[in-house]
Amino acid sequence: MQAKAAQLPLSDRLLGWFETNKKAALWGGAAIILAGLVIGFFNWQHEQKELAASEALSRVASGQLGQAQRSDMAQAYLKVEATYPNSSAAARASLLAAGSFFVAGNYSEAQAEFERFIRDYHDNPLLGEAQLGVATCLDAEGKTDPAIAAYKDLIARHTGEAFIPQAKFSLARLYMAQNKPDQARDLLEEVERTDPFYGPEAGMRIEEINAKFPKAASPAASLTAPVSPAVGIPPISGSNVPARSETK
Repeated sequence: MQAKAAQLPLSDRLLGWFETNKKAALWGGAAIILAGLVIGFFNWQHEQKELAASEALSRVASGQLGQAQRSDMAQAYLKVEATYPNSSAAARASLLAAGSFFVAGNYSEAQAEFERFIRDYHDNPLLGEAQLGVATCLDAEGKTDPAIAAYKDLIARHTGEAFIPQAKFSLARLYMAQNKPDQARDLLEEVERTDPFYGPEAGMRIEEINAKFPKAASPAASLTAPVSPAVGIPPISGSNVPARSETK
C-alpha cells in the first residue's frame, strides 16, 4: 500500500495530505494571511507617518506658518519632533531647531540642542554636523580652549566628511587668535592639498599668514647655504676654505 502511495503523482499526494490535515492547513494558511496583513498595515502606517512628518517639516522650513509660529522657528521644529517621534524627520527637526537657536543668537540653547541630538540620535548620519554645531557654539561664546578641543576631536573622528574643511578653517582662525601661525598654516595646507573646492581659499589664507608671519628657514637650508669668507682674507686658490691670517 505504501509503495502504491509513493507512485501517486505529487499533486495527488498533496491533495491526500490536505484532506487528512485540512483543519490544521486552514488555520496555518489563515495565520500566514493575517500576519501578512498586519505587516502590510504597519508598513503602510510607517510610510504614512514618515510622509506626514516630512510634510510638517517642510511647512516649517518653507515658512508656511502663522506669524506667531514664524517668530520662533526653533519651537516649531521641536513641535514637529515631538509630534512625529521615531521618524527620520524628527532627527532633522531636532538639528534644525538647534540651528535656529544659533541663528537667533541663543548659543547656549543651541549648544544644548546639539548635545541632545548627539545623545538621542547617536546612530544618525548627521551626528558629525551636530558635533560641529557644539564646537561652533563654544566658538561663538568665546570659549576658545573648549572650542579648539571640540574642533580637534571632530576633525580626528570624521576625516573625509564634507564639513571638515569648515572645521579646519575655524580651528585655524582660533590658532591665529592665539598667535600660533604655524598650527594655523599646517591646517590650511592640509585643506589646500586635499580639497579641490576649498583649496583655493585655503591658499589665499596661507598667503596672508606668510605675509604676516614668514616661515622660518629650516636647519637643513641653513647648513647648505654658502659661507662668505672673512673680510680682508683672500681665499686659497682652488679651495673654498679661507686662508688663515698670519700673526706677526
